[in-house]
Amino acid sequence: MARAFWKGSISFGLVEIPVSLRPAAQRNDMSFSLLDKRDFAPVGYRHYNKATGKEVSWGEIVRGYEYEVDQYVVLTDEELASANVKATQTIEIQQFVAREQIPPIFFDTPYFVEPLKKNSKSYNLLREVLERAKKVGIAKVVLRTRQHLAALLVRDGILMLDLLRYPDELRKPEDLAVPDKNAKESRLSPAELKMAERLVAGMSGDWDPSEYRDEYRSDVLKLIERKVKEGRTHEIVQPTGEAEPRVRQDVVDLMPLLKRSLDRSGRQAPGHGRSPAARARARSRTPARARAGARRHERSA
Repeated sequence: MARAFWKGSISFGLVEIPVSLRPAAQRNDMSFSLLDKRDFAPVGYRHYNKATGKEVSWGEIVRGYEYEVDQYVVLTDEELASANVKATQTIEIQQFVAREQIPPIFFDTPYFVEPLKKNSKSYNLLREVLERAKKVGIAKVVLRTRQHLAALLVRDGILMLDLLRYPDELRKPEDLAVPDKNAKESRLSPAELKMAERLVAGMSGDWDPSEYRDEYRSDVLKLIERKVKEGRTHEIVQPTGEAEPRVRQDVVDLMPLLKRSLDRSGRQAPGHGRSPAARARARSRTPARARAGARRHERSA
């Protein structure tokens, strides 16, 4: 479990609930080092003074806000916190709303909310009342140097804080060129709709996230393992020319494609019907050496 990076309290009316936040998500992006292709030595990231060109140690770096061109106000972490002490230490609930009133596009980053005292009665009270009322608390919280809007909700018996996007952070969809459902060119026939509904029904199942994995990442790790085994670790493959782009065209007559799709839909949904042992074997196909290398990269990222 990731360590707590924020400690403060939830403000619920006059009730204060001491809590900490822990990241609920982790990125499994592959981390690649930058190398000098002449000798394959790592290329470092250097902090330097742009006026003198001299390197600057981390202990000599401070944070500055540019209020005019090349004019800065220096601010320390302590000064940023002192600008509004309560805001930096409090998840302040503003109101309660129904969960379904918040469109999914607003949700950004999830955090676990953990009580500082294990058997916290106030934590239990907020958790229970949110579950009973089927409500979400809309709160404000300052993390690092920014005040966020957030949703406080219960998932699997745990209080979660989901950071929300502000409305002005979302692009407006008005300029998208989506088809008009009543336009002659995009109008659907009853037969097309019925066949598409059959296709959706045939591909439907229960949501089981454990059945899915990043197959592309696994394939890249296999490629890395193969190059290591074949002694081609420093081989630079030159491009052979531009790849042929996939032909993409909007099909007007959908019926032949729907019929062929239905013929193929006899295949089971991803992972459906496989035993736990089979699923474990599938997950273990990634080469061990490449998995270990990826973990080292992720720890250093």
